[in-house]
Amino acid sequence: MKNFPSLRQLWAGFTHLLYPELCVACGGDLPSSATCFCLRCSARLAQSDMHLVAENEFINRLWGRVNIESGAAAYYFTRQSPIRMAVHHLKYKNKPEIGLMIGREFGRKLRESDLYKTIEGIIPVPLHPKKERLRGYNQSSMFAQGLSEAMEIPMLGKVLVRRAFTETQTKKKRMERFQNVGDVFSVEKPQTIEGKHLLLVDDVLTTGATLEVCGQALLDVEGTKLSCATIAIAAR
Repeated sequence: MKNFPSLRQLWAGFTHLLYPELCVACGGDLPSSATCFCLRCSARLAQSDMHLVAENEFINRLWGRVNIESGAAAYYFTRQSPIRMAVHHLKYKNKPEIGLMIGREFGRKLRESDLYKTIEGIIPVPLHPKKERLRGYNQSSMFAQGLSEAMEIPMLGKVLVRRAFTETQTKKKRMERFQNVGDVFSVEKPQTIEGKHLLLVDDVLTTGATLEVCGQALLDVEGTKLSCATIAIAAR
């Protein structure tokens, strides 16, 4: 007996013809709605296994600057990698679903890692309200939401706040970045995170200046422990 496609499968095929979901890196067709990369671009992604290794490049980049338990990036960020285009679309092309999808995928990996078993809350690096209104969303919050769904750990989106509007970090050197973000973050209702192991998340780790100052603000709350995660880490 022949296996005929179900109505749901037929409808999915029809809607894909009308509104095809495209790879964020090259514009090709996607094999599944659960990913934002086509098979060709997926093969070109420089994935990381940092979530499995206690001592890694992520940890080393923040060594001596902020005390973190664990740290990991899902991908390496290079000019040639498809992840560069994905992050660009996430931040500047109104594609919040990219953060969600990458967060869900990476969250499944973190959930299986012994290094992240004790995480109790996920905190995104905040945007200033003015910048978030202009963009329509916070890209780090979208990544954090995806992680939260996959890890089944609450996202604490209102704990860490940005008090001052700062210039873009993209073309700044390390000291300029640190001076640009220093003394602009604060913790609201610190009692909600006292004694908790928190996962601080951002889009890309470059110099680490933002994670450093955000992390220190969280660690100033009594009893907190901190781990970090990003979509990517910039290659040196």
